[in-house]
Amino acid sequence: MSLGYMDKVEREMERWERRIMRPPSYGGKLAKGWQNKINEKIPERVHQVVSNSIKQMVRATIAGSDYLSDQPSMSHLSMKKQEEVLQGRVVYYKRTAAVEGATTGAGGIVLGLADFPLLLSIKMRFLFDAAKIYGFNTEDYRERLFLLTIFQLSFSKDTKQREVFNKITDWNNQIKALPPKENHLEAIDWKTFQLEYRDFIDLPKTLQLIPGFGAIVGAVANYKYLDILADHAKNSFRHRILKQNGSE
Repeated sequence: MSLGYMDKVEREMERWERRIMRPPSYGGKLAKGWQNKINEKIPERVHQVVSNSIKQMVRATIAGSDYLSDQPSMSHLSMKKQEEVLQGRVVYYKRTAAVEGATTGAGGIVLGLADFPLLLSIKMRFLFDAAKIYGFNTEDYRERLFLLTIFQLSFSKDTKQREVFNKITDWNNQIKALPPKENHLEAIDWKTFQLEYRDFIDLPKTLQLIPGFGAIVGAVANYKYLDILADHAKNSFRHRILKQNGSE
């Protein structure tokens, strides 16, 4: 890797860390407080149903995305070359997510509700592609848990995001404490997972249910969500690789 490119990588990683670790804004605190009050009024059995639904969707996508992703491993390439390939995949998946959001958003409530599992599948396929581009073995369940951790980092807010960031940046130690393969998905706090994800995307996805207007919101929101996911994935893999190589 050229020194010039390494300097660029380090600057971008520093900006990434500063964005995550900065104190929450006043508006963000108000929004979180409002969402917490709403969540408290929702019966626990409803939370349980939603948590189980997301758990099953994530199980299905994380089990199937490896087969849906035909991206070859690029462990033999330099990081600069890997990220040139990655950028092409980012453009492809952002466009795919935007088209999917516009299509489902144009259909109002019925198709708008279908956007949730479809977008989740697109995000997971992107993560599998990214892992393979950086040379990681996605058949290993521990790597799949790393992808879920990146997902949670991307779609959590404030305190929870900083907590997940610390896991990402300490993954070499985190991996030692992971549960065995047989029950690895049971170790995830699915209620917190779904609440953070739902709260993060709540307003745009609600507006997407409005016929006509929803097409515009769906396209823009889905494009933005893939952009957020790509940024966190790229920097998470960078940090892990550089730490393994003794550069961090």
